[in-house]
Parts: sequence; structure tokens; C-alpha cells
Amino acid sequence: MILEQIRGQLIVSCQALDDEPLHGSDIMAAMARAADEGGAAGIRANGGPDIAAIRKSTRLPIIGLKKVVVPGFEVYITPHFESAAEVAAAGADLIAIDGTRRPRPGADDLAGLIRRIHAELGKPVLADCATLEEAVYAASVGADAVATTMSGYTDETRDVSCFQPDLVRAFVQAVSVPVIAEGRIWTPEEAVAALNAGAHAVVVGSAITRPQEITRRFSNAIRGR
Repeated sequence: MILEQIRGQLIVSCQALDDEPLHGSDIMAAMARAADEGGAAGIRANGGPDIAAIRKSTRLPIIGLKKVVVPGFEVYITPHFESAAEVAAAGADLIAIDGTRRPRPGADDLAGLIRRIHAELGKPVLADCATLEEAVYAASVGADAVATTMSGYTDETRDVSCFQPDLVRAFVQAVSVPVIAEGRIWTPEEAVAALNAGAHAVVVGSAITRPQEITRRFSNAIRGR
């Protein structure tokens, strides 16, 4: 099972949106191969085309999601069953969905969406959460794992601007399912700290796969020296 394969390991998020320089399925597949060669144990990827291309290029397990902007809703990570079905068909092993309690488009609430993914797609679910309460709820309604992904991206967590090992630790202490640490992890030391806090695995994205962000950190440091 994918959760056992990634235990104690690094997952690299290979994502580039339409307005980013590295956007394109071929580029993301190459990025995934590079992550594989560097020792990653899994890939996190967005959208059917990217996931399908990555699936052809590596045997690593894939955490799949689809970012969908739906007018009137803040939830955009695999917000409804249709997006989950696309991700599963493309070859994802674990489906990541928004695990917050915010209103979501479609007929399913969080519990219903998790049930449908299990029953109709036969895939485990990772709930991307922002708060401890959300993680506890997501686990209680069937999420196979929870992640700290959304901390800093919801109204009540807007003040979060750095990696939070204490939040990882709180998740671990409160739920019985695996906890994936993700969000604002910029250094190998922070990744290790996440695992030391009890995380089942750690996801790193921008610090590895978004060169514009990596460059910006260097250029800002140099300008401010």
C-alpha cells in the first residue's frame, strides 16, 4: 500500500500552474524523474495530464490531486468527485482532497466525497487540512491520512508564514491515521524536524521544484545584505 511505501520518506511535489515557467506535462514528468534519481519515495502531482505523464516516467507512488477554481467556493484541491475520478483514471495511487470544513461545490460533503472515492474509485484518500480540528474531523469520516497542507491558506490561518513542527506534532497526537507534513518546508533540516515530530512522511515542493521561488530567496537575500 502506498502509505507503507512512503513511511519515513520524502515526497516531492511536482506542480506548475498555467502561468508558471515550467508548466507542461513533459516538464513535470522530467521533474519527477529527477526527484526519483535524487531519492524521493513518492511524487505529488496536479491534474490528469501531468499525472499520466509522470506515471509513464516513474514507478514511484503518486499522490494525485486536481486544482479546480469554482466561482463562489474557496475549496479548489480536488473539490468534487469528478475531479477525483480524473485523478484516479490518470494513475494516482492516493487521492488528495481539500480536508477543510469550508463549503465545497458538488453534491458531496467531505464525508460523502471520501466514501465515494473509496467505494467507486477504490483509492485511499489524503485530506489536506489547515487546523487540528479539521484533521480530527477528516480522520473521523474516513480519510486514510491527513496533511498540514492548508495551514496558512485559509482565513483562520492566514498568519502562518513558516514551517510548523508543533502543528505536525499536534496532528500526530490527535489522530490515529498517518500524518503527512507539507507546507513551507524549505530546508533538509526542516524536513527532518517534521519526521522527528512524528510525521509519517514529508512533502516538499517549492524548495525543490519551483526555480523561480528558489531564485527569489537568493536574490532577496543578496539585495538585503
